[in-house]
Amino acid sequence: MKTDLKKVLSISGQSGLFYYVAQAKNGIIAESFSTKSRSVFGATARVTSLADISIYTVNEEVALRKVLEDMHAILGEEQAPSQKGNPNDIKAFFSKAIPEYDQDRFYVSHMKKVLEWYNLLLQYASLDFEDEESESEEAQTQDVEAKENKQASKANAAASAKSVKATSAKAASANAAAAKKTTKSVQRKAN
Repeated sequence: MKTDLKKVLSISGQSGLFYYVAQAKNGIIAESFSTKSRSVFGATARVTSLADISIYTVNEEVALRKVLEDMHAILGEEQAPSQKGNPNDIKAFFSKAIPEYDQDRFYVSHMKKVLEWYNLLLQYASLDFEDEESESEEAQTQDVEAKENKQASKANAAASAKSVKATSAKAASANAAAAKKTTKSVQRKAN
């Protein structure tokens, strides 16, 4: 099963990663990868989707997804080096994974987070990510279907309204005819 990085969350003050479950009245409901327990996080919680995270390089920012894929290409199905390991070993690993990372802005603390996330994704999810293009195509298809359903509903409502108007018009003309008969009979009796 492919992992949707838009639904994988890092929550400030909480260890590990969370999976977005649903919108709650005052925040979101998320499930911990490791404990599978669900929690509600309020609107004040600092929640970040992994799809929104980038790593600084010398030339540009590289999406975390690309970094994780590059790490997976190097490591295969093995765990990444421990985030509690020697900082020099961690830097050496990232020099292989992201040769042009910005040493002034991509700190060892950031590297440790990326290593932790990689290992959690490897253990509890998948490093095979959903394609962003297929997601957008799927969303567009759903939008088109929703518009078609809405138009069909409007057409059905219009047809129903016409039939109601026709029925109302028939009823009105029948009432008018009855009123004319009543008026004529009243006029005859008066003469």
